[in-house]
Amino acid sequence: MKKLLHFARKVDRINDRIGRFLMWLCLFMVVIASFNALMRYTSRFTGIDLTSNALMELQWYAFSAVFLLGAGYGLRHRAHVQVDVLFNRFSERTQAWIYIVGTVAFLIPFCIFMTILSIPTIANSWSVLEMSPDPGGLPRFPIKTLLPISFLLLLLQGVSFLIENIARLRGEYHLREEEPAVEKTI
Repeated sequence: MKKLLHFARKVDRINDRIGRFLMWLCLFMVVIASFNALMRYTSRFTGIDLTSNALMELQWYAFSAVFLLGAGYGLRHRAHVQVDVLFNRFSERTQAWIYIVGTVAFLIPFCIFMTILSIPTIANSWSVLEMSPDPGGLPRFPIKTLLPISFLLLLLQGVSFLIENIARLRGEYHLREEEPAVEKTI
């Protein structure tokens, strides 16, 4: 189990690094969006249009990268939506079982399915070096490549999550200090 927990910690570190990068990408996305909005209104008065389809698509690509690559980071920090009305009242052991069943029955098969399903589309996009249909747009094949990568990262984080919850059931793992324990309501 120690080797599996070591693997889980490596996966956690990978998704944490990606998460830190995505925080900067969010800032970049806000700067690009602000620039586009400012230039769109400035062009009304100056007659000089400084916005472009490439900048608009760059903003869209940054958002897509944050959304796709952030899924594993979100799972790592338990930031995904879950119904806490009853869940917080369960014991830590029951919560671990719920996480295990959900991960094995839903998360892992979904990630595998989406990865397999996306590969032919990405291969086709790369074979034709797909471009945006908009004038001055960006290539589409690089951003489409993030789809299977994101599901593979989410799959790895799901396996890490599974390992941690199995270890919790065995009494070999407790919530890390940097992760606040969920408060129980009475």
